[in-house]
Amino acid sequence: MRAPNDQHFLVDDDAVERIADAVPVFDRDVLEIGPGGGVLTAALLERGAHVRAVELDTGLLPNLERRFSDELASGDLTITVGDASKVELPKFDLVVANLPYSISSKITFRLLEVGFEKAVLMYQLEFAKRLAAAPGNGDYGRLSVMTQAMADVEFLLEIPPESFNPPPEVWSAVVVLTPRAPPVPIDNQKMFSDVVREVFSHRRKTLSNCLKGLSSIYGKEKTAAFIASCEPELLKKRPEVLSVAEFIELSNSFAALL
Repeated sequence: MRAPNDQHFLVDDDAVERIADAVPVFDRDVLEIGPGGGVLTAALLERGAHVRAVELDTGLLPNLERRFSDELASGDLTITVGDASKVELPKFDLVVANLPYSISSKITFRLLEVGFEKAVLMYQLEFAKRLAAAPGNGDYGRLSVMTQAMADVEFLLEIPPESFNPPPEVWSAVVVLTPRAPPVPIDNQKMFSDVVREVFSHRRKTLSNCLKGLSSIYGKEKTAAFIASCEPELLKKRPEVLSVAEFIELSNSFAALL
């Protein structure tokens, strides 16, 4: 498993063991994004997983092919070459992935859209904190709401720079995502996304001011009517204190007016 940069490799045995043991993998198809040198790949195979790796860096393939020649021959390991945010993904039940930090959000939501049972994902620490943040926390924002509308997020462990060779400049963290139904049914996914995006674009303002930005998408008249229909006390709140369910209910109310 690689760190944020393709040239940084996880070398902390304890971290590898904790990641590999985070979910039961025996006889399961496990998607591994970015196997790198194959340290985590080996740990997963030792636990009886059928590893379906996706690797972008073709320069790493010869080493992986030499190291895991038997597993490749048996089919316990397959390697798809390409960008995990674009390439057709192999069949999988679980995910163990070190996501490229520059496109962590894009791949995370692609995985949630494709569907899985559980995912053990490594991110930059700051991104992981935003993913898992609760309402009222300074890290709580658009990423928190959009992810937690679709999955439970469990913060597993933080990984310091010295756990990689060479050490990167940032800390990393591993979280476990478990997909589930939204806390409240979402009537209009686009409306929900638009509302969350717009209000967190002005997170220091009250909700009444944040929602005005929706007029650029839905028109001034419909947006004004929506704001007028909201409870006055709700409009006084700031975005970071609203729960995921409240965001869904807010978007559902707007969708009902259209």
